[in-house]
Amino acid sequence: MNIYWLQSGGCSGDTMSLLNCECNLFTLFEQLNINPLYHPSLSTLSYKQHQNLIDDILNENIELDILFVEGNVVLGPKKTGMFDTFMGKPKKDLIFNLAQKAKYIIAVGTCASFGGMGSYDEMQGIGLQFHHFKKGGFLGKDFTTKSGYPIINLPGCPIHPKYVAVILEKIVNNIEIKLTKNHTPESVYSYTVHQGCTRNEYHEYKVEENSFGERGCMFFHLGCKGPTTNASCNKYLWNEVNSKTRAGVPCFGCTRPDFPQPHPFFETQSIVGTPIELPKGVDRAHYLAYKDMAAAAAPVRLKKRTQKV
Repeated sequence: MNIYWLQSGGCSGDTMSLLNCECNLFTLFEQLNINPLYHPSLSTLSYKQHQNLIDDILNENIELDILFVEGNVVLGPKKTGMFDTFMGKPKKDLIFNLAQKAKYIIAVGTCASFGGMGSYDEMQGIGLQFHHFKKGGFLGKDFTTKSGYPIINLPGCPIHPKYVAVILEKIVNNIEIKLTKNHTPESVYSYTVHQGCTRNEYHEYKVEENSFGERGCMFFHLGCKGPTTNASCNKYLWNEVNSKTRAGVPCFGCTRPDFPQPHPFFETQSIVGTPIELPKGVDRAHYLAYKDMAAAAAPVRLKKRTQKV
């Protein structure tokens, strides 16, 4: 199975994350019989060899099974795409042409999925099939690959390497990939970061923190987006050991279509002490009725922060 990895408007953070995969990337490729035609951090092709490879793909002399795109599609300045070029031409043109030949296309990271960094300024970054929450993006809302799938989004800043491994295994073994409304795989993104968080009990009893270094919940004051963000950070731990919330750092919501947010990360926007954005599935009326009772009923061990996390 041939794959081509293209880097566009991004920081290469997703590549660096992938290279740290606990599964060992090269062993994974060997086990799945994957042939990496090109990856900017792994390949040793000369300029001419790379150019010939692209020509062979576009002329269909070489099959392109999976196209990975890391980073958003750069349209700036003024929709010319000349802020990000390849062989003297806008890279967006190469992305478009390769997209017509691929059986599957994986948007790696939040930038490629939804626009991410540079999507709010003159860079004019845009996702492959979404611009934030709006479906459409660079390739259009109705675009599908040769396999019949739309763009498969794997958001994250950076992407968790295991997400890439899970999707590769599904494709190679011809297993159906069920997608959410944001075109993210259900098997990875049907959870919230809040699920599996070791601070859940503090959250339920509204034992909250105003500063870092404590054990309580960071949702109410410190900007944690765990209850509002779909990702498996507390299911697939980083390095199989940790996650942001387990380490005492608020979830940034880096898999959300609106990432990065325009307001400060370590502050929870609220009105009269009630967060503006509530946990998924919670309506405001029930939240207002419940929150004070929960805080009053909090066990002493939680109030004194004596529970280990």
